[in-house]
Parts: sequence; structure tokens; C-alpha cells
Amino acid sequence: MAVYNTPFFLIKRAIDSVLNQDFQNFELIIIDDGSKDSERDELMLYIEKHEDKIVYIRHSNRGQSESINRGVLNSIGKYITIIDGDDEYKPNHLSACLQEVKNVDLICSTTETITDTIDDYFVPDKNDLSKLIHLDDTILFGTLFGRKKVFNRINFISGFAADADFYEKASKKFRVKKADLRTYIYHRNIPNSICATIKKANSINS
Repeated sequence: MAVYNTPFFLIKRAIDSVLNQDFQNFELIIIDDGSKDSERDELMLYIEKHEDKIVYIRHSNRGQSESINRGVLNSIGKYITIIDGDDEYKPNHLSACLQEVKNVDLICSTTETITDTIDDYFVPDKNDLSKLIHLDDTILFGTLFGRKKVFNRINFISGFAADADFYEKASKKFRVKKADLRTYIYHRNIPNSICATIKKANSINS
């Protein structure tokens, strides 16, 4: 989980959703990407309560992709997955992903998406930012779940659609598939998200 100035109540919601999984053999690595907000003390106090499950790493602001790459380097697990600091898992997310990845190396999945409007189900197409595509047709960071060897071989690039770039590169070297799980709860009603910002900019320019 990479966090950057994310409000503590959102990070806590994300952490709790991981801690409450029906599969408990995991390690949660939180990479603080140089947050400057005043809520970091709350985060540290909460992490200390769960030191048996959580590792905390902090570095200067480098962006989500670089933060996730560092998390991968520090991971000791057989499998790796990601959760955004403002999203959450359903209680069976990890166990469902483990079932889906049995015969492949990497999966991505559909999400249960929380939106304010129907328009929020559509995001900029990475191949043409002036066009919109449905979330079910995209690749999202948080739904990537795979064997560690995939993440060791491929780094996340910086910038928009780094998740799609990762999946496309993986598909050329490993066995991949998209699963219809909807066990990842994606909160699209966050006004300052990258997708929302790009979408708003393109609507102004059009």
C-alpha cells in the first residue's frame, strides 16, 4: 500500500479491510511516499498496534509506481498484490485471488465500484485520453495479484496507466488472465484521484 497525504480515516479503512481477511497468512507493507500531513502520528500509532502484520517504510516523494516497486523489493511473500490507501478489500478478497491464480502467474479483476454518478464508471483511455472506457475494461493497480516472480521481473513505470503497462508486459512473458471477482472495493468518488484529475482536464479542453 502506497500512501501520500491520504487522510488517516481512509488509510485505516484500507488497513482494517486487509486485517479482516479470511486468509491471514500475509504481510502488509505500507510505503509512505513522503507524506507531509499532520495525520501521520495517527497512522504510526495504529501501525504499532499491528506490528505482527504490518511493515512501514518511508521515503521522499517519488510517486505511486516507485513506492510500489520498493514495496516489492521488501516483500518476502510468495504472492504480491496491491491496495490503494483509499480503497478496501471484501473479507474474501485474498482467498478468492489465490483460487483464481492457481493455474496462471498473474490476474487482474473487476471491482465493486463506489461512485457518485454513472459517469464515474468511465475513465480516460490510456491510448487516447480524450476518449472514455468503462472500468471493467481497464487494468487497476489494486486488482493485480500474482506470483512474486512476475513483480520481480517487471517494474511499474511512472505516470498514468502504469498498471495497464505492467499487465501488458506481463502478458508477453507470463500466464495472465482477467477474473470477474468484484472483491476489491474501488472508491471512484475521490475528487482528487489521478483519473478524476485527467478526466476533468480533458472535459475542460474539449
